[in-house]
Amino acid sequence: MNIEQIREYCLSKKAVTESFPFDGDTLVFKVAGKIFALISISERPLKLNLKMNPEIINEWREQSEDVQPGYHMNKGHWNTVTTESNLPAEKIFWMIDHSYDEVISKLTRKAKNDFGL
Repeated sequence: MNIEQIREYCLSKKAVTESFPFDGDTLVFKVAGKIFALISISERPLKLNLKMNPEIINEWREQSEDVQPGYHMNKGHWNTVTTESNLPAEKIFWMIDHSYDEVISKLTRKAKNDFGL
């Protein structure tokens, strides 16, 4: 899966923005101002950091060597996914959806209403 496919998928979700808040290389996707995905645009193979429920995070790491503890992130809540791999696109899309939903689930009712979520 390439960077454009990831970008298009993330941006198709409601209330998502993209930016480079840290440097010119780390593309960040936020929902309602909260990060749910990060990717280095120059690193190969592409590696995508995604938030994940701590109850299932290790299952994903055990299923595939392409899912590792989050690089430079809280390893109890984030995974790093190698997207240019044998991991099926459907699984990557599921993890993006899960990350997005995890962030939304932590928003206040007011924030959800403000962003139409």
